[in-house]
Amino acid sequence: MIDAALVNLAQQLNQSLRRSFMVTDDLVVVSSLHEHDGGLATHTANRLALFLVNLQRDTIGGVAPKTPTHGRQTLQPAPVHLNLMLMIAANFGGSTYPEALKLLSSTIAFFQSRPLFDHHNTPDLDPRIDRLVLDLENLGFSELSQVWGLFGGRYLPSVMYRLRLITIDAGHSQATLPPVRDPQVRMGSAP
Repeated sequence: MIDAALVNLAQQLNQSLRRSFMVTDDLVVVSSLHEHDGGLATHTANRLALFLVNLQRDTIGGVAPKTPTHGRQTLQPAPVHLNLMLMIAANFGGSTYPEALKLLSSTIAFFQSRPLFDHHNTPDLDPRIDRLVLDLENLGFSELSQVWGLFGGRYLPSVMYRLRLITIDAGHSQATLPPVRDPQVRMGSAP
């Protein structure tokens, strides 16, 4: 589900950037900046890389749903509600650096104009996802330094978003509770 959310955001952003800059190639890739051996991911060169920085459990979630099944209640574990911390980094260098800033500005403008993705405005949104809400995150110099330290210390022009509310629900039942019945009340003398 996390992958579907990121891929869908990248698709929507790619559509917008292709229209704005009149290009046919994707300008956004869902990718780590580094390969497993620590080297830079070559397919992110001259692209915006969208990647996951962190997951946070959203405690506002709620209680486990109870679904009636043939007069019985089904007890299910509560779904896990997640906030995803996403980074969009412009991996451009040298003479293409102004392009990085232009794409990053267009990205911020796109998400500012469209912070909510649901099935009405994004028909191809994964059916398991109800909605995606993006909030721009502010990072101070210390936090920014720590984040980029995790990625090898090489800073790239970037923006961080909090993606709310990914819900993961496997849909497995823990138990079926017997139906609640009306109490039987007897009036009159006891036998």
